Amino acid sequence: MKGKWAEGMPPRNFTWVIRDQLAVSERLGGYGASHRRVRRQEEVVWVKAQGFTRVVSLLASPHNLHVYEAAALPWRHVPFVPGDDPTSRLVTFYAELRADLVAGERVLVHDDDVGDRVQGVLAGYLLHTGLVGHEPRAIAVLEHLLHRQMGPAGRELVAVAGRLAPRHE
Repeated sequence: MKGKWAEGMPPRNFTWVIRDQLAVSERLGGYGASHRRVRRQEEVVWVKAQGFTRVVSLLASPHNLHVYEAAALPWRHVPFVPGDDPTSRLVTFYAELRADLVAGERVLVHDDDVGDRVQGVLAGYLLHTGLVGHEPRAIAVLEHLLHRQMGPAGRELVAVAGRLAPRHE
């Protein structure tokens, strides 16, 4: 039994956005009342065992960062605070994420849940980098991958990303 648990367990709603390079999940260990330390630790073990080299947290708060630090799992905190203008945050995030992926990093991006914010940010990344050429297509791709419709908050993030340079079409 120890061998099975040594691999840990995948985080909830884990999905590849770019196969073997960029993935998304909900916050390791869950969020709110469903957060469990033991589950978080098992998920950290799984993330490391899968070869992820960086975790990026979009949480407004610094939750879990100390756990990543203790596990020697490189992390980046890109807090998206409700009500803030996301433009400068997206410019920085997209540049750093692109550099990570070009360098061969394997990146897991998370928020509390896999909702509009993370969905919009990642659809915007696909659009911003030219991996997907048009806003409606970027939205459709993320809706398909995550099996959920994107709401207005996520669509607004995609629109902001669409106004940012560069686009490598």
